Amino acid sequence: MPPPKENQHTVHSVCPHDCPDTCGMITTVEDGRAIRIQGAGQVPITRGTLCSKVAHYLERTYSDQRLLYPMKRVGKKGEGHFERISWELALQTIASHFHTLAKEDPRSILPYSYAGTMGLVQGGSMDQRFFHRLGASFLDRTICAEAGAQGYKATVGATLGTDPEAFANAQYIIIWGGNPVVSNLHLWARIVEARRKGAKVVCIDPIRSLTAEKSDWHLAPLPGTDGALALAIMNVLIRDNLCDEDYIARYTTGYAALKRRVADWTPQRAAAETGLEAADIEQLAREYGKDGRPAVIRVNYGLNRCAGGGSAMRAIACLPALTGHWRWAHGGILLSTSGSYGTDTAALTRPDLYPQDERFPPRHINMSCIGDALLQAHDPQIRAIMVYNSNPVAVAPDSNKVRAGFAREDLFCVVHELFQTDTADYADILLPATSQLEHWDIHKSYGHLNVLVNEPAIAPLGEARPNSWVFRELAHRMGFTEPCFAESDEEIGAQAFRHDHPRSSNINMATLAETGWQRLNVPEPYAPFAEGGFPTHSGKCEFYSEALGKQGHDPLPHYVPPREGPRSNPGLAARFPLAFVSPPSRHFLNSTFANLPRFLEAEGRPWLDMHPADAAQRGLKDGERVRIFNDRGAFHAWLRIDEATPGVRQGVVSAPSIWWQKLSGDGCNANAVTSQALADMGGGATFYDCLVEVAADPL
Repeated sequence: MPPPKENQHTVHSVCPHDCPDTCGMITTVEDGRAIRIQGAGQVPITRGTLCSKVAHYLERTYSDQRLLYPMKRVGKKGEGHFERISWELALQTIASHFHTLAKEDPRSILPYSYAGTMGLVQGGSMDQRFFHRLGASFLDRTICAEAGAQGYKATVGATLGTDPEAFANAQYIIIWGGNPVVSNLHLWARIVEARRKGAKVVCIDPIRSLTAEKSDWHLAPLPGTDGALALAIMNVLIRDNLCDEDYIARYTTGYAALKRRVADWTPQRAAAETGLEAADIEQLAREYGKDGRPAVIRVNYGLNRCAGGGSAMRAIACLPALTGHWRWAHGGILLSTSGSYGTDTAALTRPDLYPQDERFPPRHINMSCIGDALLQAHDPQIRAIMVYNSNPVAVAPDSNKVRAGFAREDLFCVVHELFQTDTADYADILLPATSQLEHWDIHKSYGHLNVLVNEPAIAPLGEARPNSWVFRELAHRMGFTEPCFAESDEEIGAQAFRHDHPRSSNINMATLAETGWQRLNVPEPYAPFAEGGFPTHSGKCEFYSEALGKQGHDPLPHYVPPREGPRSNPGLAARFPLAFVSPPSRHFLNSTFANLPRFLEAEGRPWLDMHPADAAQRGLKDGERVRIFNDRGAFHAWLRIDEATPGVRQGVVSAPSIWWQKLSGDGCNANAVTSQALADMGGGATFYDCLVEVAADPL
C-alpha cells in the first residue's frame, strides 16, 4: 500500500458485517472525505484483500440513498412517506411513548436488532443497557445460528475449534453446509493453499454452490438430513475400526452408548433419508477416518436451519473426537471461533439493571416469530418496537405475517437505519444511522482469533448518529442516572474483554490503537483439544450429554427429520413436493448491499434454480417467470435451468436471497414461503425446512 500524501491520513477500520472473516481494513482520508478503502495487509486473516462487496464500501457510505435526518411518518404505514424533524423532537417523541408504556407495563416495548453490525459497542452495549434498565421484553436473537451452536456446545463445550489459519496445512477438508467462496472468502484462500499441497476438498450441500463447483467431490443430501448422514459416517467408522481408540478412552465420554445408538444407522438407512448413494456414504466415511488423516471439517450454519439443526450439528461435532483428528492443529472441526474470546458480556450489556418487579416478570420474544408476536394477543401485547441493525420485514420468516404485524396502526415503531429499508417504510419515527466509517467500535470474530478496532474515519454525514449515541440520549430523556449511561464508546470498548481470561488477558487498548489488531493469547500452531481439555462439565468430548438430558433432550446424538420433507411429511409433500432453500446471494449480505446499484445490477433479478427433470415435469423453461408458493404465501422469480451441471439436485429448488421486497419486482421475497416454526435446540429458525410448488406465472 503506497504511503498517504501530505493532505491524507489513514485510519484502522473493520468490516462490520455478518461474515466470519471480520476483515481488517485501512481507510485513506483526504480533506475529511474517505477516498480509498483496502484490506489491511498486516492482519493475518485479511492479508490485504476484501470481498467484492466491501471493496466498494465507499459506495455504500456515500450513497445518495443514505438517510441523513430524523423523520416522522406522514400517511399510512408501509407507504414510506416521511417529513424531516429535529433530533430533539424525535428523541422526545420516543421517550414520551416509552415512558407512557413503561408505567403500564414495560414489557410491551420490544427491541429488535441483530447483526447489521457485529461491533461489540454499536452492536450490543448501550442499547442493551437501555432496554435492561427500562424492563422491556427480551429479544431472543436466535434467527441465524443458535440451533447449531447449542448442538455443538453440547458436544464440545463451547464454540471453539480449529484455527482457520491452520486449514492451509490440512490433508482432507470437508465443507459441510457452507459456501466459503461467497461467505468466508479468506478461509477459502487457506483451503486453496491446502489443495495446492495435495489436500482433497469435499463439499456437502443440497445445492451446487460455487464452493461445490470448485471442490473435488460434491455430495448433495436432501435439506435437513445432515444428521442422518453424520450418524451413518459414525456407523462406518466404528464398524470398520477407523476410530482412534486411545483418544476416545482418554478424552471422551459415552462411547459405549454412542456405539449402540449408531449401530443400526447403516449407510443404506441413511441413503434412504438423504437421497445419497450408500456407496458414497461408505467412501466418505472411509476417506475421513483413514485415508484423509488428519482431516478437518468446516461446518456452517446452513444445515442448522431445519427442524433437526441442533441434533445434526451435535452429531457432526462428534466426528473429530471419534477419529482423533483433534490431535493436530490442522485437524478437528470449525463452526465458530466466537467462544475463543473472553468477552465480558455483563459489563457491556449490564443485565443487572433489569428491574426486580414482581408485577413484570421477564418476558422473552423469539425474533424468528416476530410475525406471530406482533399479531397474536399477549400479556402484554407488544405496543412499541425499536428496530436497529436489522431489517425484519425482509429477513424474518413468514413475511406476510411480519408485514401485517408492522402495519398495525396501534404499534409505535422506531427504526434506526442507514437506508429506507422495507422495515423503515413502517416506522413512525425514522432515525439516520452512521456507517462503519463514522463511529468507533471494537470487534471480535467468529472466523479467526484476532481482536480489531475500528476508528472513525470521517465525521457523520448529515445528522446521522451511532447506536450508542441514540441510546445514551434516550437514557438521559428517560431519567436514567446510572453512571454507565454516560460512558463513551471507548470506555465501553475498554470493558469488552475480561483481563482474567486466559485467551484475552493480553488485549491492550493502547496496542489496538497503534496496530489496529491483536491476536488472542493462543499458541501458534493452536490445537485446542489435542490433549482433551474440553470446556464441558466432564472436561471431555461428550458423546453422552447429561446436560441435554436434563433439558429434556435425547442425551445421545440422534436424527430429527425435517418438519417439511418428502419422507417425513408425505401429506404436505403431495401438495408441495419441492424442498426449498434460500441461501445468500453472492452480491448481497443478507439484505445489506441489496439496494445499491452495483450489486442489484450484478444480481440482475430474483432467480430460482431448478433441476431439469423437475422443470420438464412441470413444462417449465429456462428464463421464464415462475411463481413459488405454499400455504404461507408466494413470490415470483425467473427460472434458471442448467442442463449440463444442474445447480440443485432433483427435488430441491433454490432462490438466492435476500431481496428487499420493494425491489424484488412483486413486493415479496423468499421469506413469503418460509416458516416461523423453530428448530429442535436453542429456538433457532428453520428457513430451509420448507416445501413449495412452482408453476409458470408470466407477466
